[in-house]
Amino acid sequence: MAVLAVFLPVVLLGLILALGRYEELLLPPAEEPDEVVDGALRQHALGG
Repeated sequence: MAVLAVFLPVVLLGLILALGRYEELLLPPAEEPDEVVDGALRQHALGG
């Protein structure tokens, strides 16, 4: 039981990190990222 208590958090952390990397591979790349200029976020939209 103690072995389970030691290894279970490590396994869960690895699983969460692996799923995060898998999600990054599935998402399409951003066409044009927003620019950060002088701490203000500027968007290239017509209204923004």
